[in-house]
Amino acid sequence: MLVGLLANIKPNSPKPDENLRSRFPQYSLDDIYAEWDAPETIEAVRRALASHSHVQVEVVEAVPDKAVDRLMRKDFDIVFNLAEGFVGADREAQFPALMEMLGIPYTGSGPLTLALALDKARTKEVLSYHGVPVARFITTSKTVESIRAILPGSDFPYIVKPVSEGSSKGIRNSSFVTSLDAMNREIERIVIEYHQPAIIEEFLPGREFTAAVLGTGKNARVLPLVEINFGELPEEANRIYSYEAKWIYDVAENPLHIFTCPADVSSKLQDEIENVVLRAYEVLDCRDWSRIDVRLDSRGRANIIEVNPLPGILPNPEENSCFPKAARAAGFTYESMMLSVLKSGCERYGIPFHFEHKLAK
Repeated sequence: MLVGLLANIKPNSPKPDENLRSRFPQYSLDDIYAEWDAPETIEAVRRALASHSHVQVEVVEAVPDKAVDRLMRKDFDIVFNLAEGFVGADREAQFPALMEMLGIPYTGSGPLTLALALDKARTKEVLSYHGVPVARFITTSKTVESIRAILPGSDFPYIVKPVSEGSSKGIRNSSFVTSLDAMNREIERIVIEYHQPAIIEEFLPGREFTAAVLGTGKNARVLPLVEINFGELPEEANRIYSYEAKWIYDVAENPLHIFTCPADVSSKLQDEIENVVLRAYEVLDCRDWSRIDVRLDSRGRANIIEVNPLPGILPNPEENSCFPKAARAAGFTYESMMLSVLKSGCERYGIPFHFEHKLAK
């Protein structure tokens, strides 16, 4: 079986080169490559897939001048899709849409799900329509004069973040706001830096979890829950999983004990979280895998924060990547985790692929 591993790969320099700056000036940001995978991660995924005796893997860099011509040859049995895209709010849907047009099987969710999930407001609207609990919110590109006129019955604090970013891009420690002035500063920052509206959400004061989901349809299951321990952050950090928390405070060289997995929860709370997560997974038509973030409200009820159909999969345990962390707790090796995603994708297309998950030793 020939598997194409389609991914955006971070360049050696964390800063955009001048060519990219001139082509896409609106994306000339310090965190421009936060969603892309490091070469070490791509190599770990390649080795994991190739560990199966019947799998050959070819890495395809997900940039138009390299990927389109390669995909046009249409000789992959299936593509393992990690492509984040580059430009636009629908960027994660671009290559899956191309593969569907070309009739190429691929792992993971489809274009509509990927485009929808990256838009936090549209995701919440769809989930809310189907009765899946989410925090109250609004979107705006303009400063606000009175939050009560927009979200009556609510009060500070709020979370202010870009409406269409992933990997905690644009979610800073300052995104937790307790005054109208602070809120308006964040709105202005997001509009100027990210050229998109801000989403303003009610702050949910309870515990926060992330749930890794593996499989499709009736075979989808939630792996052991991961809880975020905000008490491990520096004293000056707000209790949100910000860009600083993800990429600055918690690093492989000095990892924080910021996650507990499996989370210490009652069976009742675990059932509630899993039910809400699987309902969101179903409503959004997620396939093969996703990571879904949950936070408890003031009454202890589980609310969906975000849905990520392209979860981070850093291979080094010290880097605290949540999907692999949950998979390890479930007894997966990195290899069996990746092969299980591939198997799920193959099953959807009726592609023969013999693999059984063996528990990690």
